[in-house]
Amino acid sequence: MTAFEPPSAPGSPAAFGSSGALGTDGHDAVVLAGGAARRLGGADKPGVRVGGRALLDRVLAACSGAAVTVVVAEPRPTARPVEWAREDPPGGGPLAALDAGLRHTTAEYVVVLSADLPFLDRETVRRLLTALHEGRGSHDSHESGVEGVLLTDPDGRDQPLVAAYRRSALLRELAALRAAHGELAGLPLRRLTGALELTRITDPVASFDCDTWDDIAAARARIREHGHVLDEWITAAKDELGIDLEVDTGLLLDLARDAAHGVARPAAPLTTFLVGYAAGRAGGGPEAVAEAARKATALALRWAAEAQSDAPAPADTTSTAPATADAPADAGATATPPRPAGGARPSGDARPDAG
Repeated sequence: MTAFEPPSAPGSPAAFGSSGALGTDGHDAVVLAGGAARRLGGADKPGVRVGGRALLDRVLAACSGAAVTVVVAEPRPTARPVEWAREDPPGGGPLAALDAGLRHTTAEYVVVLSADLPFLDRETVRRLLTALHEGRGSHDSHESGVEGVLLTDPDGRDQPLVAAYRRSALLRELAALRAAHGELAGLPLRRLTGALELTRITDPVASFDCDTWDDIAAARARIREHGHVLDEWITAAKDELGIDLEVDTGLLLDLARDAAHGVARPAAPLTTFLVGYAAGRAGGGPEAVAEAARKATALALRWAAEAQSDAPAPADTTSTAPATADAPADAGATATPPRPAGGARPSGDARPDAG
């Protein structure tokens, strides 16, 4: 397990390729997802869900800017299209898996990732690639011959499966190891990385990996924290609905608060917006809306099921029934008189949580 802590500085633009140093044709990605997961009792680790999304799908979203993404594992349904590869023999270890994945790539820059990184994002991938492109990492380099940039955890340990490498350097060292040992199966990854000119970037959040069920529980708990839950939910909903759109949640929340006069659950209007957008992209109509709503509902149920399995959820006593003459509305659902023409607010009509 690698510990995590809040990042020390805000990130730059999230989408590498659209505004980063390299275009989307500048790198490929290889994701190793075929491990035995012994510390999880042999569970299907890439398929374990955090925040309603499989760990593998979370990693694939982070490397979505790659021209080609290769997953080394048995094929399975994924949220994004990928190419599949398998090491020979299956279960031959990370070097054999990396060799199999590289055979499907052509770009000089290759992002190499494990499939158990719940907090990896596109910004981290962009940082790795930019550092490799510029030949430096978080520590100054006296020369530009860097062959790989990898993350380290808070204890300073290298994470070679959260890294960007020069493909030519990987192929060179894999060929040397094959010549020396006859095969790659069973060889440790450090035999390769130890021969490369590397630099490092420390990122305690993105380097967090899930090796045990305690790690899974910690990841699930973190995404439900106040500072993370809404962004995590919106990202999960966009991935589920197939929407690649930067959502200004502040703007939408202000709009929803104005319209509903104090929304109790901000995920609801945001999700409704995403459902509408997805339906519009699908051509609109009742069928498109129903299909998008079905996907979002299924995601919400999975989200709730995780919370219930890790810790009992508090009972929800909020009433959603409309106010009547005999039963006045509560403070969070007070009826608001209509606005006059021109958008002016009636006297006394203040936002419940303004200021």
